Amino acid sequence: MSFQIHPLKEFLVRPALPAKLNRMSEIALNLHWSWNHALRSLFRRLDPVIWKASNHNPIVMLGRVSQATLERAAADPRFLALYRRACEMHDAYLATSPTQPTGMLVAYFSMEYGLLDCMPIYSGGLGVLSGDHLKASSDANLPLTGVGLLYQNGYFRQSIDPDGWQKERTPVNDFYALPVTPVQRADDSEMLVSVMLAGTQVFLKVWRIDVGRVKLYLLDSNIPQNPNPMHRVITAQLYGGDIHNRMRQEIALGIGGLRALEELGIKPSVYHMNEGHSAFLAIERIRRLMADQEMSFEEALDAARTNNVFTTHTSVPAGIDLFNSGIMYEYFQDYCRDSGISFDQLLALGRSNPGDPQESFSMAIAAFKTSAYRNAVSRLHRHVSQQMWQGLWPKLPVWEVPITSVTNGVHLPTWINGDLAGIYDQSLQPDWREGAVQAKIWDDIAEIPSAELWEAHRRRKRRLIAFVRDRAAASATERNAPGSEIKRLQEVLDPDALTIGFARRFATYKRATLLFRDLARLKRILTNARMPVQIVIAGKAHPLDIPGKTLIREIVHYSQDPELARSVIFVEDYGLQVAREMVQGVDVWLNNPRRGEEACGTSGMKAGINGTLNLSILDGWFDESAEESGGWVIGDRDPYSVDRDDAHAAGIYSILENEIVPMFYEGREQGVPVEWMRRVKQSLKSVSANFNCQRMVTEYATQLYEPAHLGYERICRDRFAFSREHVQWHKGVSEKWPNVKFVDYGIGLEKVSAGVSVPMRASLDLAGLTPADVRVEAVVGRVGADGELEDTQVLTLSPDGLAQQESIFMFGRDFAPFTTGRLGYALRVSPNHCDDPINRPCNALLKWAGES
Repeated sequence: MSFQIHPLKEFLVRPALPAKLNRMSEIALNLHWSWNHALRSLFRRLDPVIWKASNHNPIVMLGRVSQATLERAAADPRFLALYRRACEMHDAYLATSPTQPTGMLVAYFSMEYGLLDCMPIYSGGLGVLSGDHLKASSDANLPLTGVGLLYQNGYFRQSIDPDGWQKERTPVNDFYALPVTPVQRADDSEMLVSVMLAGTQVFLKVWRIDVGRVKLYLLDSNIPQNPNPMHRVITAQLYGGDIHNRMRQEIALGIGGLRALEELGIKPSVYHMNEGHSAFLAIERIRRLMADQEMSFEEALDAARTNNVFTTHTSVPAGIDLFNSGIMYEYFQDYCRDSGISFDQLLALGRSNPGDPQESFSMAIAAFKTSAYRNAVSRLHRHVSQQMWQGLWPKLPVWEVPITSVTNGVHLPTWINGDLAGIYDQSLQPDWREGAVQAKIWDDIAEIPSAELWEAHRRRKRRLIAFVRDRAAASATERNAPGSEIKRLQEVLDPDALTIGFARRFATYKRATLLFRDLARLKRILTNARMPVQIVIAGKAHPLDIPGKTLIREIVHYSQDPELARSVIFVEDYGLQVAREMVQGVDVWLNNPRRGEEACGTSGMKAGINGTLNLSILDGWFDESAEESGGWVIGDRDPYSVDRDDAHAAGIYSILENEIVPMFYEGREQGVPVEWMRRVKQSLKSVSANFNCQRMVTEYATQLYEPAHLGYERICRDRFAFSREHVQWHKGVSEKWPNVKFVDYGIGLEKVSAGVSVPMRASLDLAGLTPADVRVEAVVGRVGADGELEDTQVLTLSPDGLAQQESIFMFGRDFAPFTTGRLGYALRVSPNHCDDPINRPCNALLKWAGES
């Protein structure tokens, strides 16, 4: 029982560390230990029992360990040698200088960060990816600063009741028992920033987490300066509350986050919005430019979008945050009045059709419109996103919608198991961690004895099974299950049986019960006495997702079937630790979403870098890696339809019966399955080289961050003269654009020979514009069966002099078709923005020849 006493004064108690160990608190406060085996072993060696009981939280551990234990460690030469080595490694890591262009600094905004299991400020894949992005940026010494929210309550903990229903309980984060530090000003006062929410000033406390070389700043509204409970709960829980609290959270993240950076004196040259939750930062940047540089709204938008990067992770419209105009007015009427931004201008940024008063404000659309660089998170997701958002560029063909892709990756040092890392230390080049993006680093995997890799994986499987048994028995004991049930759970799973893993968020599109579609056939596979198979399943459904919870209940009931009771288990409370044990310990990783609805998916990557073979739909990352991954493919690349569920389930059974199970058990030499291990080595080599986070952040840096940084350097000269001139120029072009038209165009030939140059010409009435004001292009390709162009290329036609009368100009070029058959072409004209086509603004002016 607790009660409140007022007034209350606080003081902070820190562990009394011996002088010889006085840097352990410093090491504990930097998350570098979470992916450095040597640093992590320092805490594990100090007291393994407390280390495990603290949920691998060094702050809690140092507070619980006895003074006698600390003194013994300070007197132990072996521990002191480990401590000194850890300090040397930590210092050397932090001392490395940045490798990127001078002056570049990326501000990375994300709603959630999955960094530690003991710090549940994430819900799933988006947060884990954000955490890996920070760690990989630290390893690459990329100048990057993270921004997010610090949630008082962690994302829910899951338990399963006797009938199989998911129950949720909310953990409370004690910030002073986590590796997070309040930011203080020079006068030692707390750093606070504020935002206006529906007429009320709301304060946000700034905290810092050190993620290696990267700083992550998190905002917290649960502070005494906010007397209204409604405002204190803004950061109570990730994605918690109603639509109003979601609005408050996203204002706090985008606007509050930007103000926190300003208060800290941090001046980014690139702003990265990881999903649309932080899109209000772009609005705040526009406001600041209007105020500080005396720019118009249009000029400030032009300048701000130059160095904004937006990453979309969504494959379906239902995943987009929408706010109706009434809510927008409630929270932004004063903001618009004070900033000089009209409310209609604000709404237009978040609408596909600004003229539709019924259309809600979309955070994703706002992010697209205010960013010059936009990317999806896999190649297939790029195509899905281009189709999904073509309406923002209605006159462009789908394949030209300016959304690029950077396929996600996973942070190898975080996710690779210790046994495998030890083998790599002995068998690969000494810098294999630093050189992960170099394919040749991984070629030496072929020389590692298969028996050594096989035995390492068997150890991880035994560890997984012990972990699952302990966790399942503890959960059963907590819910007062019968002794017979607890005994069964203590004996579930066979360390020698082929083990399939399935763990992810229980959204219906992921089809968690697909494997159970033909239960009789599945039972024959699992209960084969000579070649048994078992399944480990984990995952959470959103608390309001009844269909997702129903899927969990079905699986729990299947696991209680007497014929399956020892070979199917649902592991409760899926999180980072459960994910790590599963991807490192199972033999096969199953992934069977509806194709096109999984943006990328990284759990299969984590499995692949640990030698766990993938059995997957051709979706997300696996669509671009299947042939090299060593795994197996379910189905084909045809679009998903409901009638394919039976076919996909049958495909899974067939692959298990005819390929996977026999390969695992047969063809062994000295107990090692030869062909299986060949595939394992292929997985280790291919997935590690191509889907690590180092490769991902390198692509972000070279394809997005560096161009955005250089672009901003260019436009901010002379008080943003470029943007001011560009807006005026575009205004003049827009006024004359309705009268721009093609007069004539063609190649003058109906039959041409492959490889022979032919002239392509076009005459245009530019309505008073100059040839330098426009870009004339020909889209050329093969004419498909449906009459559409395929295998296209875009050719630019150059100005070719004045034609018969004033304002009519000729454009042309020669081109040589190198394919035979039926070719086609179409001509178009657009304003010559001097931009890369990938930066093309939404709703950009464009006309096609023949367009009325």
